[in-house]
Amino acid sequence: MAELSARMRSMVQPYLAGIEPYDPNFTPTRINLSANENTYPLPADVREAVDRALAATPLNRYPDPMSNELRDELAARHGVARENICVGNGGDELLFNFLLAFGGEGRQLLNCPPCFSEYEFFASLTRTGVRNVRRDRKTFALDERALLAAAPHASLAIITSPNNPTGDVVECSFIERLCHACPGPVMVDEAYIEFADAGTSTEGLLEDCPNLVVLHTLSKAFGAAGIRCGYVIAAPDVIEVFAAIRQIYSVNVLTQAAAAAMVRAHDAFSPVVEQIRSERERMYRALAADGRLTVWPSQGNFLLVRMEGASRIRERLRDEFSILVRDFSYAPGLDGCLRITVGTPEENDEVLAALAALLD
Repeated sequence: MAELSARMRSMVQPYLAGIEPYDPNFTPTRINLSANENTYPLPADVREAVDRALAATPLNRYPDPMSNELRDELAARHGVARENICVGNGGDELLFNFLLAFGGEGRQLLNCPPCFSEYEFFASLTRTGVRNVRRDRKTFALDERALLAAAPHASLAIITSPNNPTGDVVECSFIERLCHACPGPVMVDEAYIEFADAGTSTEGLLEDCPNLVVLHTLSKAFGAAGIRCGYVIAAPDVIEVFAAIRQIYSVNVLTQAAAAAMVRAHDAFSPVVEQIRSERERMYRALAADGRLTVWPSQGNFLLVRMEGASRIRERLRDEFSILVRDFSYAPGLDGCLRITVGTPEENDEVLAALAALLD
């Protein structure tokens, strides 16, 4: 990872001198299955609607700062009011703002690694302490007893469901107990929820858990990672905090227009989501059948796979087959693990064939 120069270390705030930026470890390849993107093209009708919306969008005016048209579309989709939604420049902006608003010096984030590394990175940027309650080393299940014991002493918490990179989901009944135990807000990051089984989302708890914040994105199931659009659903007074601290005009006019068109047509994405779910199960069965591999069941659009020599396998996939997957073997508890995004049937066939050749 890049490090700050000595000159910059002398100029930045002291606590930022040793900061290491998030590194997606991207290399251009023929098949990129490293970032959990939806690799399918937009449905043709949706693409046409998006193109019409973009063509009709003036570029000489500032965006609506609160993305109200888009909020209305999202509210209709989720059965809530506009006041329950804040839109951001991807889920990342909203994660950062969550920690900026509710974290800070003297406060502590309750975190459950292995999970999305940005949580701890944003905590470091906002000078928020982190209390890590690690998942089970074999199953990656949450340590629910330890989390509930730690929650009264935490200022805020983030739980991912389905979890990245392990793919497991959290029971809604546990999130309800966690919300009651934690004195501050509890965010459930549901970036991959569309790929999970029906009834998995925690949104149904919002009425009884006023400190619950549910994070969504258009980057995954909607195949719109490039437009950078995420949103949170929460109680109106929580949304007011997000609105108060957000950067002005952070969601540009083109993103708002494209996102609104996509959300209006959300049913058109169901066949793609079902195809990805089907392919996920096909890949899981194929990988699990190889006794040299350990693969965990997943409710996301990716699979976590453990193998001997994972880092070298990842390099050879890249260099010999032009296939990019994500190496997690450096992360605590994930030794020997690669995360493989579920792509199109053709992409998945190539990954399976390449792995078979490299493991022989």
